[in-house]
Amino acid sequence: MDLANRLDALSARVAELSAEADIRRLQSRYMFLCDTPCPEAGVTDDRARIDRIMELYCDDAIWEGVGAYYDNQFGRCVGKAAIRAHFEAFWGRKRDSALVLNVHYLTSEQIHVRGDEADGQWVHCQPWIFADGRSLLRSSRLNNLFRRQDGVWTIARTRTENMFVAPLRPGWAGSIPTGSVLMQP
Repeated sequence: MDLANRLDALSARVAELSAEADIRRLQSRYMFLCDTPCPEAGVTDDRARIDRIMELYCDDAIWEGVGAYYDNQFGRCVGKAAIRAHFEAFWGRKRDSALVLNVHYLTSEQIHVRGDEADGQWVHCQPWIFADGRSLLRSSRLNNLFRRQDGVWTIARTRTENMFVAPLRPGWAGSIPTGSVLMQP
């Protein structure tokens, strides 16, 4: 292979790896913003949190829960307005007890880039702790789509399928923060 072809191949590989890194950061940022308490500096209420989440999506994006458990719980939202309404309903929902901790852990990553489009799969786990002491552990598979628009990767589809929901014994977590100072100055 001559030098020009080697440079072209290297350039293509660097572009693919850069796209994977951008998508990894995009997916992780989404999960970070969904954590409770929200660790993002300057986010003092759920409206600000939702605004930042919506910045990650393209205009015609889809957010859906699929499978026997999530079909009825989450449904399907098409477009930013419907996705925003979903998040407003989620964080605005009256619960028996307030959600005090929810942390997303991503694993089993696969990202496949095809030009300005990509898909990614992850397994995610998240403990939930409520103010009344109830706790549960949820796990889902994610199969998401991404689109690069004007050089910026956005989420084109969030698709989540429940793997399990398991109760945790009360008091399993020794300390629970009431807020995050991670990103504070």
